[in-house]
Amino acid sequence: MTTTYDLIVIGTGPGGYVCAIRAAQLGLKVAVVEKRGVHGGTCLNVGCIPSKALLHASELFEEAGHGFAGMGINVQPELDLSKMLAFKDEGVKGNVNGVEFLLKKNKVDVHFGTGRVVAAGHVQVIGLAGTVDLETKSIVIATGSDIARLPGIEVDEKQVVSSTGALTLPIVPNKMLVIGAGVIGLELGSVWRRLGAEVTVVEYLDRILPGMDSDVAKSFQRILAKQGMSFKLGSKVTALKRDASGCTVTIEPAAGGAPETAFADVVLVCIGRVPYTEGLGLETAGVALDTKKRIEVDGHFMTNVPGIYAIGDVIAGPMLAHKAEDEGVAVAEILAGQAGHVNYDVIPNVIYTAPEVASVGKSEDELKMAGIAYNVGKFPFMANGRAKVNRTTDGFVKVLADATTDRVLGVHIIGPHAGEMIGECSVIMEFGGSAEDLARTCHAHPTLTEAIKEAAMAVDKRAVHM
Repeated sequence: MTTTYDLIVIGTGPGGYVCAIRAAQLGLKVAVVEKRGVHGGTCLNVGCIPSKALLHASELFEEAGHGFAGMGINVQPELDLSKMLAFKDEGVKGNVNGVEFLLKKNKVDVHFGTGRVVAAGHVQVIGLAGTVDLETKSIVIATGSDIARLPGIEVDEKQVVSSTGALTLPIVPNKMLVIGAGVIGLELGSVWRRLGAEVTVVEYLDRILPGMDSDVAKSFQRILAKQGMSFKLGSKVTALKRDASGCTVTIEPAAGGAPETAFADVVLVCIGRVPYTEGLGLETAGVALDTKKRIEVDGHFMTNVPGIYAIGDVIAGPMLAHKAEDEGVAVAEILAGQAGHVNYDVIPNVIYTAPEVASVGKSEDELKMAGIAYNVGKFPFMANGRAKVNRTTDGFVKVLADATTDRVLGVHIIGPHAGEMIGECSVIMEFGGSAEDLARTCHAHPTLTEAIKEAAMAVDKRAVHM
């Protein structure tokens, strides 16, 4: 007998499971399809959550080894990598079990297996026990993304690893070469650098963090270099040979020139991610894809086939878990007859290194390119009382405001806890607030967030503490 639902969500990563739960809250009969056998997608299993566990643990390890003595705490930390990896796995398990509990609590049916869209209203689930046919009024595709692969370089997850393999290395490599100076490469590279590896980052472009505010990227590169990470910018990897001792990598200037070779025990390939849209039956169902194999949707997340929707990494936009979550909520509310909406101008982005980097809204580069007149206020953590006493003074806050209306157009932060601090900036932008609104809001003293207030005051050239 075929089971009929109001909604079937394919994929239970952050976008998928949030969509399913919100739809169930609104009274829809909902099912999810998950091929992993566990919920949470890339983010909870081999992405956001495990990497943050290792970033946190490795930061404490480095602080204990280098920062405690200056505060009168004399310790000599000893790394137990297997226990650190177990700590990471424990955190993953807790989060995954939490999603399972929430789906059950909200009476969402779970089907484990590979989901295939036969047509609008018809999903097949191919599992170990065979094929199950499900009928539904609506389908949401939330299958996420996969690692992008470098042609000619095989990832074996031992000597040449992706972000997945970089989370489970059994020993700290003496030398690690990271291909790609994006968020993932810098985060995971910083983990192993703190634990003792010599890390070199190779980037095709002449800068790190493509798309990030260039002022922030330059400052961030200087901080990472001071910490011991080295960079080969404007360079490309053209060949890789591996043997029992490690990998010999050929590196050439991106603009052309003489090649050089470098040796690494482990090579980490982090050149981006691609939407996971293959094997879903989309061609058969008639769902249109763009040139990057992303699913094309309208302003309400519906594909060209009525009744089939898509969210998260499989559609255009930043590949961020929180963006997928907001889209999941929005499409669930639309399907329930409400007015779901995502404000793509106010989606924060965070890099969880030490210090953290966070941004929301437009960068200076984008404002210049668009010809928008703006004012800028900048305040260094060196002048912030809390940062100074904590010896966490690297970085700054930068507020960009419209030159005519003073409306906040973007905020960029390099500094301690930047990922938490960016929240108030997102709120002020969501409500169309001005730099003056930020400047007039009382911030507790002594806190790091006073740097946001001072940067907002600096837009009007009246910062007090610098």
